Amino acid sequence: MSGPDPRLTPARGDIAARHLEGTVDAETFVDGTPYQVSAARLGLREKPGDGERQAAELLFGEIFTVYEDKDGWCWGQAADDDYVGYVRRDGLRADIVERTHTVAAPWSLLFPGPDLKLPPLGALPMLASVRVAERDKGYARLATGGWLWAGHLVPPGDTAPDYLATARLFIGAPYLWGGKTFLGLDCSGLVQVALQRAGIACPRDTDMQANAVGTDVPWSGDELIFRPGDLVFFPGHVVFIAAPNIALHSNAHYMMTVEEPLDGMLKRFRETLSIDVTAVRRPGEGAP
Repeated sequence: MSGPDPRLTPARGDIAARHLEGTVDAETFVDGTPYQVSAARLGLREKPGDGERQAAELLFGEIFTVYEDKDGWCWGQAADDDYVGYVRRDGLRADIVERTHTVAAPWSLLFPGPDLKLPPLGALPMLASVRVAERDKGYARLATGGWLWAGHLVPPGDTAPDYLATARLFIGAPYLWGGKTFLGLDCSGLVQVALQRAGIACPRDTDMQANAVGTDVPWSGDELIFRPGDLVFFPGHVVFIAAPNIALHSNAHYMMTVEEPLDGMLKRFRETLSIDVTAVRRPGEGAP
């Protein structure tokens, strides 16, 4: 790709981030305004509009820098992975709350009080970030309202190094393009969430991950080189090696996250889709 990657560069022909002035062409350069995601999950779209394709997803508590606010849609950049796109304005709040904890469970129900028998107000996904105001009866009251089970929260720096164990928590989750929660996620979303939970930096898309995560494993055409924890990349797809001859991935073939025999998956990819391995990466830190 020649020039700045538009997925990671807040620049259009008509408007761009001020810090890019002199490096990109745009009619207007503006200072961004940070907002915080107030929805449990907020779709980041390629164009403004509910019917437009989702490119990524933002989670509760994430910071999103807004460069344009127009007709109920905000165009800007996510702070966590630098992804650029459009989000609904009603999924953001201007008052940014300092984050003290992260949700470590796949989903955690949000209650109106510290009582599991109360009807939930909603739920927050893994990697949602919150501020705890007080604790009572094993629950944590959030500064933004509602109570979460405190056992589902971890402080900053508390990671789960076994990223395969985290990825397995999503087995059965439906496939969703651009998603990154148990309600739906795609192959690269699964990888990003599992590695981020392990404290390993990971970009959003497969091509970015194939160039940035861990170390490169020279591909010789012999799948015996794969080790549990390795990431194996194909054109537009990525899988974890979960165990010898076992692939773990979110995929459109089953429309969910599954574990399946690696040799059968490779045969299907080669014979039906005419695709093969393009890269193998070994995350290293946090490897099982």
